[in-house]
Amino acid sequence: MAPLVRRTWAPRGHTPVLIQRGRSRRKVSVIGALVISPRRRRVRAYFGLLPDANFDGASILAFLKELCRSLRVPITLIWDRLSAHIGEPIAPWLVRNRHRLRAYLLPPYAPELNPVELIWGHTKSNPLANFAPNELDELLAQTQMATLTISDDEPLLRSFLKHCLLSLRLR
Repeated sequence: MAPLVRRTWAPRGHTPVLIQRGRSRRKVSVIGALVISPRRRRVRAYFGLLPDANFDGASILAFLKELCRSLRVPITLIWDRLSAHIGEPIAPWLVRNRHRLRAYLLPPYAPELNPVELIWGHTKSNPLANFAPNELDELLAQTQMATLTISDDEPLLRSFLKHCLLSLRLR
């Protein structure tokens, strides 16, 4: 729960002090999807949070199922090569749902092609910068607030797409 420390402003002679809990390994894992409407009129982000755990195949699949329930349109997934994205239980589920979902993998080690990586960088260095929670609940609440704020900010989400080197012209 250590903060990402960024330069900040303070009155002269009053250096800001971040008090943090020492050696805490507690965390909130976040999964995200950047969704572009079929006619590219709307951009939105969806997030899932998992306190004190890592996303594995089962939790990623639960996120995908919830995303499908929310969107109710055909979905094209473009994601990195995380082993959980291409293994059990996701790969068989994608095959069973290929009428609804198509998945494309980014090249290995290509975070510059992934606009969701830009969202993570922005979130960590802006709304969550210099935030030093004492408890996991505080970190979870602040992360929820940050992701909710970003999820509907179309100009910000479009800027991530614009600065990403990925061409979204799928055939």
